[in-house]
Amino acid sequence: MKWTDRVGRRVKLRDLHMALVVAEAGSMTRAAEELAVSYPVVSKTISELEHTLGVKLFDRSLSGVAPTHYGQVLLKAGVAVFDEMRKGLQQIDFIKQPDAGDLHIGSSIVTDAGVLPAILERFSRDFPRVAVHVSAENIAVQQYDNLRDRKVEMVFGRLPETMTESDLVAETLFDEPTVVVAGAESRWARRRSLALADLIGEPWVLAQPGSLARSLHDQMFRRSGFEPPTASVLTVSLHLYMRLIETGRWLGLVPASVMRFGGQHMRLKVLPVKLSSPPAPVGFVTVKNRMLSPLAERFIACARTVAQSDQGSPPKRRR
Repeated sequence: MKWTDRVGRRVKLRDLHMALVVAEAGSMTRAAEELAVSYPVVSKTISELEHTLGVKLFDRSLSGVAPTHYGQVLLKAGVAVFDEMRKGLQQIDFIKQPDAGDLHIGSSIVTDAGVLPAILERFSRDFPRVAVHVSAENIAVQQYDNLRDRKVEMVFGRLPETMTESDLVAETLFDEPTVVVAGAESRWARRRSLALADLIGEPWVLAQPGSLARSLHDQMFRRSGFEPPTASVLTVSLHLYMRLIETGRWLGLVPASVMRFGGQHMRLKVLPVKLSSPPAPVGFVTVKNRMLSPLAERFIACARTVAQSDQGSPPKRRR
């Protein structure tokens, strides 16, 4: 049977939508309630779709329904169809209203505290009627589930040195060196000349063992010729981490972009300590060969501009 006869004329967007709702609800009854149609309508649509394709799409049981292997393939395709349709409609809306719409992105805690606010500030001035939805992403696991599932169009954060995921593509905005930071009123902040050896025995706050940040911290110390110091506080909360350093009791290691773009608003000072930092590129990840919305393309262009500018540079040291 020709494709146009088997699918093009028989599988409608409405059928795909109903199958997606059934899968998400896990029940035809609940799907019918959500769609505001009767149960027989849902059951008949799914049965006719199965007949058209010649495969069983859902396993039925007293507890509900679950997609079969065939159903999972169709559902994945259905998600892609509606996502591409949504982006196509967004392009039409963008032509009509080039400064309005919704944009969904993912971001890690490092970019949240550093470059992302500067990008959002500039982007919102250029596109004041765009709503940017930012989801928290754990870049350390490098799974990018929200990106692959089309819940976000891009993910910002630290990038792996080599992108091994064949379906993804990464663009580096800048390399992220690490700096030693102390409270602005601490005794270390007044020093004009310091070496890491002067600070190893002082109180430190470090990231929890096993985290990506701690791995980078340990690499930095060892590349600089020292074993990591014994920290009196260990945390993966960046907010807590920075607040503790602000007290002046602890030293810490902070991504340079956090100080560059957010340091002006913190009671912190970068110490004049030379470090041998491992490569830590920061940028964004997208899905290869997947069309980006016009707003996503403009957001990326804005990110490149901010990363290459002097915006957010920390103030010069007072003499």
